[in-house]
Amino acid sequence: MTQIDTDSPVADGGATGRTRNPAVMLLAMCCGLGVILVLLLMLFILPSLKSGPHDLAVGVVGADTAEFEQALGVAAPDAYEPRRFDSEGELREAIRNRDVVGGFVVDGPDVHTLVAGAGSATISGSITGTARAVGTATGSDVTVEDVVPLPESDPTGIGIGGLAFPLVFGGIVPVVAFRKIFPRGNAWYLAGLIGFAALGGIAVATVLTYWFGSIESGMWTVAGAMALGIAALALPLAGLQKMFGAKGFTIGAMTMMFLGNPLAGIATTAAWLPEGLGAFGQILPPGATGTLVRSTAYFDGAGGATAALTLVAWVVVGAVLYALGAVRARGEDQTESA
Repeated sequence: MTQIDTDSPVADGGATGRTRNPAVMLLAMCCGLGVILVLLLMLFILPSLKSGPHDLAVGVVGADTAEFEQALGVAAPDAYEPRRFDSEGELREAIRNRDVVGGFVVDGPDVHTLVAGAGSATISGSITGTARAVGTATGSDVTVEDVVPLPESDPTGIGIGGLAFPLVFGGIVPVVAFRKIFPRGNAWYLAGLIGFAALGGIAVATVLTYWFGSIESGMWTVAGAMALGIAALALPLAGLQKMFGAKGFTIGAMTMMFLGNPLAGIATTAAWLPEGLGAFGQILPPGATGTLVRSTAYFDGAGGATAALTLVAWVVVGAVLYALGAVRARGEDQTESA
């Protein structure tokens, strides 16, 4: 009987006798991991680095606003897109409906600035700063009013602004956990995902209301928005796993974690992100959920219809993928048994 030398080229490299050079493997691995690290830096830091006001819709009211609009453009080039309104009341209504992010009432030398801190503390701060810069340049008397303020217990909006990672976590982990309990992915598995989505939505809304004080009313509508967001993450991942196996789940989870998370814009809203990235982030469940939660928490649902439809679409896609995967699995089982 011939004994094979485990240190021989044939044992290490296969029948061809080729060996893998450890130095080459080490270099390739380091380079590959370095590329991944750079990509992660770009995904998580670049959007914030390149964020800022760009073409933000703001309202302007006044008999003669041409000089003010010109000064606004000089103080913050390309930052705002002025829209004329006939009265201050119309402007306030447009802010509450999230048609504009703020506005200015120009009355001779006086400028009354209207902002919505609940829409985005970052954007309202930017509008305030710009208005004061214009006032300094033109000698105008500038006042600021927050039309839709954040709660006093969470004046910077940290509670809702920090939902991105918990939301993604809440969508990914149940798919793995319930799969361990119900490995064949039966009806109990789907019931577990839906049940957790509902429970998770209630838990998050309860904490935001009674512990953080981030929302003062509409707890149950916020719970519904969060539950829909978790389901819009969990069901597509379950469907990808059922249809394509572990690889499908891994690709879906990585997409949500490394694209959906940094591009969600939950803390600042998508309008603050670079234009293309902000729009793309709203297509994914984390971004759409953030928009819907903010709309239900502070604006009575205004501006949240598109986000809600986006999340429903993800739920439907997930259910369809899961059903197709189940049909294929049954067909394979019947073929094997035959």
